[in-house]
Amino acid sequence: MQQYVNEAVEQFRSILEEQIARQHKMEQDHRYTDYAKLDKIIIGICGGDGIGPIISAESERLLQFLLKEEIAAGKIELRTIEGLTIENRIAHQKAIPDDVLAEIKACHVILKAPTTTLKGGTLESANVAMRRELDLYANVRPVSVPELGIDWTFFRENTEGEYVLGSRGVEIPDTLAFDFKVTTNAGTKRIARAAFEYAKKNGKTNVAIVTKANIMKKTDGKFSELCHEIAKEYPGIEAEDWYIDIMTANLVNERTRSRFQVFVLPNLYGDIITDEAAQIQGGVGTAGSANIGDVYAMFEAIHGSAPRMIETGRGQFANPTSMFKATEMMLRHIGFAEKADLLDKALRICTDTEKKLVITGHDDGATCSEFGDYLMQTIAGIS
Repeated sequence: MQQYVNEAVEQFRSILEEQIARQHKMEQDHRYTDYAKLDKIIIGICGGDGIGPIISAESERLLQFLLKEEIAAGKIELRTIEGLTIENRIAHQKAIPDDVLAEIKACHVILKAPTTTLKGGTLESANVAMRRELDLYANVRPVSVPELGIDWTFFRENTEGEYVLGSRGVEIPDTLAFDFKVTTNAGTKRIARAAFEYAKKNGKTNVAIVTKANIMKKTDGKFSELCHEIAKEYPGIEAEDWYIDIMTANLVNERTRSRFQVFVLPNLYGDIITDEAAQIQGGVGTAGSANIGDVYAMFEAIHGSAPRMIETGRGQFANPTSMFKATEMMLRHIGFAEKADLLDKALRICTDTEKKLVITGHDDGATCSEFGDYLMQTIAGIS
């Protein structure tokens, strides 16, 4: 038993030293990508697993349609990145094989379909690895239901919390297991500043800081304290503390939910609550997700790879809406706001008002490709 204790102590020492070094690196790294100054923007498209290749193919087709002139002029390049599949990751025993990571880093932004994460074992999530490797610290997820008065934007810290060390816990056989949670000053300040900057630029007056600081006193306590420190730089914006349990209730409380505007949360809470919020909007298939860093950015659907749809032969009926939402967010991020607005308007027509085609996930609804055709026809009709 003492041997296991000694090994655990040494493992924790290694993790502690690593995370201190990561904090110092964040403080010293001042790189930034200005997309307006790039001669060519390279967009990498990762097909992923399950329904991923099907819905990402529709997003690629949509980009070719929307950016036809820019692609022809050499201002935009679309690159298909192979190898981010569960089979290839298992074969290399790496969340992202080295050659695939090199291809990803050769792009400016990534449009990524869902990838499968294994239960148990030590193979890390591809998403978690990509967020760490590209330092994509801000997971931004908008949720909008105008008829219910809902206009929410979630800023989930993306590189810390439970996830950054999720595959490196300690287990004493037949006795106990530990996982680790980390909150750094630099990591918290930058996600807080991103949330408050967004609020300022978009005329928002309230930011909800969501933690469980009454229980997780060190990590969540630090997160709340540092968010309030940043809030002092934004005197016109109210910063409110909320606990994650009551906030999950608030989102489904029709009397109070419309008062919320911008949220900033640690990693795990943000992962859970944004799925709840997406369900209110119409399901996780309706929401896109942005993963923003100072140098790179990655945009993705927020749902999983839906292996059951593939196993039952229903892959062609997968809903591409979440990937289309991610595509819209990506276009806005790289400077094509007008095209993003056009896509957003067309999506609302196709999914909310006109609804000539409806995707059900079964053969009684439209296929992914048919819906893609419908969307592009709608764009052509309103542009």
